[in-house]
Amino acid sequence: MAGVLYLLPSPIAEGTEHLVVTPAMQALLPGLRYFLAEDVRTARRFLSRLKIYPSIEALTFEVLDKDTTDEQLPVLMQPAIRGGAVGLLSDAGCPGVADPGARAVAYAHRHNIQVVPLVGPSSLLLALMASGLNGQQFAFHGYLPVEARALSDKLRTLEAESKAKNQTQIFIETPYRNQALFLQLVRTLHPATLLCVAMNVTGAEEIIRTQTIAEWRNFTATWPKQPAVFLFLKN
Repeated sequence: MAGVLYLLPSPIAEGTEHLVVTPAMQALLPGLRYFLAEDVRTARRFLSRLKIYPSIEALTFEVLDKDTTDEQLPVLMQPAIRGGAVGLLSDAGCPGVADPGARAVAYAHRHNIQVVPLVGPSSLLLALMASGLNGQQFAFHGYLPVEARALSDKLRTLEAESKAKNQTQIFIETPYRNQALFLQLVRTLHPATLLCVAMNVTGAEEIIRTQTIAEWRNFTATWPKQPAVFLFLKN
């Protein structure tokens, strides 16, 4: 009989383990010995800080990231195929959401492995909750184009879609490009469009602010190189 794939949330911001690890996860973790992780070093540090295991060295970690091939999945999922338990850890947040772990989840469903998601933080949903934008109709677009003209064209397309569908548009960016993306948003979008910037969500220096593009044009500070979620809505 096939086993179980547990989807284990991890912190979004440094030092917030106490916000992430629920009693259910605390009870489950001591029985897990095999983990798939986007970044093994990050996963080991996270579990070590929880002080649940006598030794992290006794645990087994395998990499499942964007470069993992479909041919590797049967090997990575062997413990679950044989009836055991596998813990899937994202680099930050919820496995399978804007995360390569979704492929392990899809594999589990195809091979009758039970999938058990545990409660934890998602920067996307937390940002949407705090934005004041439409939470009934929204779409996540991952990373937008880097090249300026392609980015501008994409933003105009998403803005038109936002207006037509009353849909909140959500996307992320590599932290070192936060400022460049923000400036392009301010230059490209309509003055009345509402833009939310959610920076370092759950962290000590969390910033979540929603204003019109016209109001954002008076913003002169430089955004820090921290994880961020950007959301906008054109009414």
